[in-house]
Amino acid sequence: MQLTLKKLALAALFCASTPLLSHANDISIYPAPFNAINPDLGANALPGMNDIDVWTRIRKGFGIPDLDNNLVESQTQWYSSRPDYIQRTTMRASRYLFHVVQELEKRGMPTELALLPFIESAFNPEALSTAKAAGMWQFIPSTGRDYNLKQNMFTDERRDVLASTDAALTYLQKLYGMFGDWQLALAAYNWGEGSVQRAVNRNLAAGLPIDFNTLSAQMPNETRNYVPKLQAVKNIIANPGAFNIALPKVDNQPYFVTIGKTRNIDVKVAAQLAELSLDEFKALNPQFNRPVIIGGEDTKILLPESNAEKFKANMSKWTQAFTSWTAHTVSSARERIETIASKFGTTPEVIRSVNQIPPRMVLKAGSTILVPKSEETASLDTELTPEIADNARLAIAPDAPETRRIYVKAGKRDTLAGIAGRYRVSVAQIKEWNGLKRDTLAAGQSLQLNVPNVVHAAPTRVAAAHTVHRPAPARRQVAVAKAPVRKAAPAPARKVAAGKPITLASGNGARKQ
Repeated sequence: MQLTLKKLALAALFCASTPLLSHANDISIYPAPFNAINPDLGANALPGMNDIDVWTRIRKGFGIPDLDNNLVESQTQWYSSRPDYIQRTTMRASRYLFHVVQELEKRGMPTELALLPFIESAFNPEALSTAKAAGMWQFIPSTGRDYNLKQNMFTDERRDVLASTDAALTYLQKLYGMFGDWQLALAAYNWGEGSVQRAVNRNLAAGLPIDFNTLSAQMPNETRNYVPKLQAVKNIIANPGAFNIALPKVDNQPYFVTIGKTRNIDVKVAAQLAELSLDEFKALNPQFNRPVIIGGEDTKILLPESNAEKFKANMSKWTQAFTSWTAHTVSSARERIETIASKFGTTPEVIRSVNQIPPRMVLKAGSTILVPKSEETASLDTELTPEIADNARLAIAPDAPETRRIYVKAGKRDTLAGIAGRYRVSVAQIKEWNGLKRDTLAAGQSLQLNVPNVVHAAPTRVAAAHTVHRPAPARRQVAVAKAPVRKAAPAPARKVAAGKPITLASGNGARKQ
């Protein structure tokens, strides 16, 4: 019997490595691999062979020593007294847990790390902190680039379920390699490895222990509570009945499959073809910043397996355009949004909305924006390609006149050349503005000047597109929270709607929560 199970396991692995469907409508559907199957461990270790769910699988893989202190007790009380919050978060987590556990088991990492997004983002892949940390695992922009998470106008892989999970686990493995202790690795994930290393060095120099409980005295309040929060959630997941918590059943099988895409398609069209609500589609594919998905060899979208089959079938019958957007590059600063809207048969409001351009801001020359595609403007269209997406820039500036009028009274020793140099204009301009025939000035004479208008209150914002490939830095570049220290700081209550962006407030620019 055991031999038969081993053969079935190996067969499952073999089947999982090949596309289910390919060369049809330029898409391929790939199932999630059953990497956790280990035929050498017998039938009890074969996921899917027993009637278990992902929660049971997580419990079996617990590997971080339990933390026991007053903060853990306080955090456990906070979470367990909010069953509605636990229910919402675990329901949202049910989309992603199987994949995260698969990846943890593949790397031989403790499975309670699958609960870390509970603390980071409440399992909302569209979460955004005040320090601009984004996604389920809350990467700040610089660290995201250090771990090769592409960030451009069209895509932010910090929110990508597959890419961000891979990057987060790689980073956690690196931290564990640095400290040899999962609790310190977690503290470094929150506080930065440099901060934890300095705390370790201070205690070593003083002959003091370097465990989390001892070092936590040096940590900011957020980090001091960070590991206790994970322990609190672990306690509840380990024995939900003891806290009168009912966890949603999460089947021990993939929630989604991966579709390789090679053509551009609107997000709304993709959701329609998959027969999913827009919110559900975005919950699985939150990395797309704009309403169009740029097709390419590296582009992937996630869909529940049954919906992937519908997507393929509906795509083969689709007779309309797959995308309604194209690219336009702003030629000069004088090309205003109103002019562009008129050229492409749309409204300024549409262009501002789809390109996320705030009111009272104008586009600078060289900016690439999305505009509606139509037969009338086909000659003006620039086809969206991965190369355009990777190199696109969106530069904006305050909508202010290029010059402003001022009045200057000439002194006894003033000359036209001196005043012109002082205000960065020419003598000819001053003479033209004031109707002067000669180069001489009378003391007290009033002059009108049109000087460059420099606006300091609203600096130019540039959205750049690039992926940096370089080794990870020695620290996470996380600002330390300077909030007053309290004995116990319960996690803040917040309501999170599935699939909707949330903002996590943090102390003084800290990374999250």
